[in-house]
Amino acid sequence: MAAQITPIEQILDLARWAPSGDNTQPWRFEIVHDQAVVVHGYDTRDHCVYDLDGHPSQISLGALLETIAIAATAQGWRVETSRRADMPDTAPTFDVRFVPDAQLAPDPLVAQIRVRSVQRRPMRTRSLSPAEKQTLEASLGGAFSVHWLEGFDVRLKSARLMFANAKLRLTMPEAYQVHREVIEWNARYSDDKVPDQALGVDPITAKLMHHVLGSWERVRFFNRYLAGTVAPRLQMDLIPGVLCAAHFVLLGANTARSIDDYVSAGRAMQRFWLTATSLGLTLQPEMTPLIFSRYVRERRRFSDEPGMDEQARSLADRLDALVGEKDAQRAVFMGRIGAGPPAKSRSTRRRLEDLITATSGAG
Repeated sequence: MAAQITPIEQILDLARWAPSGDNTQPWRFEIVHDQAVVVHGYDTRDHCVYDLDGHPSQISLGALLETIAIAATAQGWRVETSRRADMPDTAPTFDVRFVPDAQLAPDPLVAQIRVRSVQRRPMRTRSLSPAEKQTLEASLGGAFSVHWLEGFDVRLKSARLMFANAKLRLTMPEAYQVHREVIEWNARYSDDKVPDQALGVDPITAKLMHHVLGSWERVRFFNRYLAGTVAPRLQMDLIPGVLCAAHFVLLGANTARSIDDYVSAGRAMQRFWLTATSLGLTLQPEMTPLIFSRYVRERRRFSDEPGMDEQARSLADRLDALVGEKDAQRAVFMGRIGAGPPAKSRSTRRRLEDLITATSGAG
């Protein structure tokens, strides 16, 4: 007879479906007793150029904590969460306590937790209705707002920004190491990476990418002599960037600075994304322009490759022109959104038993 899954395991089994950059799942669970768990977070800043100061991982941890809180309502439990102040920034640790509440109704978003996914392929171009936008904006609460980038001309400008940004990503050795690690080739699903069939490129381009990413020398050769980034950027950035309802930027009231700021942003982002899923909308994150813009603002070097800093400065200027300099500084999340079917290929997650630890170690 199979062992009966406990309520806390049911909650964590749902919570593990929270989104994380490149499906890194930067969390482990320590079950303390039947109504308490410790979430041991970590980040990838030491080897991932995109995880600047661990803030993208902290956004993922916020999404996880919000998903735990939503999933707990199905058990009639509310959640009390506190972050341990004595832990290093590289290992954010949270004590989560579940409190029975007879007055608490299940959150309608519970049903969307497993359904929510990334759609990297073209979406429908119909505009979001006023009711859809109002529902999405309301999901953020009062601490965050949305800057919408709508209409064909603005979508085209957004798509061109992503197309140019992709050139930076695909010609930088520091990003090459990340891409080589996170893609699972010849796969429709992946429990700890991104399957190549979810990238949004055709099979021929996927095979070419697989071959080129075999070595940095190949990447250099194809980029220099064969315009190696053009086909992937067209299929993954320019065309999808135009074929959607809108791009959007989630804004904090002030510029995010602390771990708690980014965790709060992640919680708001997850409610926004789950709400979009409940409306039949699909979504794709577009975080790298915000990340490289911050490198530029803080004058921080991110690559030893000549010309990368200049490209990043140009992209930061284009982002400022698109959303406004003040909004660019308050931005915590960026993406594109639209109606359409869910992705046929997607990242799945590690098994719950692989995420549960009996110690305080993580990473």
